Amino acid sequence: QVQLVESGGGLVQAGGSLRLSCTASGSDRSANVMAWYRQAPGKEREFVAHIRSGEITRYAESVLGRFTISRDNAKNAVYLQMNSLKPDDTAVYYCYAVIWVTSYWGQGTQVTVSS
Repeated sequence: QVQLVESGGGLVQAGGSLRLSCTASGSDRSANVMAWYRQAPGKEREFVAHIRSGEITRYAESVLGRFTISRDNAKNAVYLQMNSLKPDDTAVYYCYAVIWVTSYWGQGTQVTVSS
């Protein structure tokens, strides 16, 4: 059974940086797409960034220029480097992956940015 396990969340001051990691286990296939979403209190889950085969990336406008998504295909892992963090970035961050024809979600990791 495929599982996505995230790590790297925490508390940081505005202007600081964090790096999130997510590893997919339980599959011998590489993910077609790996992505990050986030959900702030009282808001719907929203797209943050994704990376497709061929290293094609896309970002939400709100994080463009501050966040960088990358992946390690050998480890079936995806990373999110978050710089210049703002209080508005406070949310639970979820890893998402599509492996073959099935999509999976991680359990989420809390990121809190203090002002």
